[in-house]
Amino acid sequence: MNAHSTRLNEVIDLQRELRAAGYIAERPLAAALLLMLDLGRPLLLEGDAGVGKTEVAKALATTRGAKLIRLQCYEGLDVHAAMYEWNYQRQLLAIKLLENDDRPVAIKEQDIFSERYLLRRPLLEAISCAEPPVLLIDEIDRADAAFEAYLLELLSDFQMSIPELGTMRAVSRPLAVITSNGTRELSDALRRRCLYQYIEYPDFEKELAIVEIRAPEATGLLARQLVQFVQSVRRMDLQKKPGIAETLDWTAALLRLGVRAIDDDGTQRIVESLSALIKTRSDRAGFTPEVVARIAAAC
Repeated sequence: MNAHSTRLNEVIDLQRELRAAGYIAERPLAAALLLMLDLGRPLLLEGDAGVGKTEVAKALATTRGAKLIRLQCYEGLDVHAAMYEWNYQRQLLAIKLLENDDRPVAIKEQDIFSERYLLRRPLLEAISCAEPPVLLIDEIDRADAAFEAYLLELLSDFQMSIPELGTMRAVSRPLAVITSNGTRELSDALRRRCLYQYIEYPDFEKELAIVEIRAPEATGLLARQLVQFVQSVRRMDLQKKPGIAETLDWTAALLRLGVRAIDDDGTQRIVESLSALIKTRSDRAGFTPEVVARIAAAC
């Protein structure tokens, strides 16, 4: 068997493993994940909110039997919340107890600024694990450019500089997955350190497979109709297009309301269930019973 055939089999095997973990991955994504594992490089996943980027890291952790460590990014995120903090209360108590200690001040400071007083936040925790964890840095585009700069050392060498302790190097190299919804442009320095994959909204067959795996209670007919309905909705001019999570929530809502088919007879119940699918006021206003009936008729 040549190298190409071997690699293809590895990609197919990983797709099967991810499917068993509840994630449907196309071949390009599975190939990118294999490269990440082979090269030890972070993987940057971009795409609209709701296309399943976060689920990639969760499924990867499941297939590898690895711990998942998640850093949820947000505006104003700083190094202390993401990397480490000192346990100031314990340090103050220790200082009080050391008041009558005759040792030199430098020795006392080494004692106060030791690892036992260090609070490990997600990034430091990830490089401190004995076994490689999956590190999910979620929605990096929500954090600012200054925080990206803090990440560069970690993503390049998987090490972290702590002024009081020096350089903390990774015990094991984490499998880093970084996601972005594209709300701002990421720096070239960050992109250079990562492998890259863009994730689109799923096509009909992929979304149907997801529904069949995650919501097996939906009958074959209902599953196909509701996926076709969602696919039609995404083609509309909406403020917030429904993602895969909304598709699954809507499936659960339809089943709870006793809907077994998307047709004219169930229009009112479909309208009542749209709170699980349509998530903004302006978008919801456009889904009148007439509009819903028209979309349903095409399913």
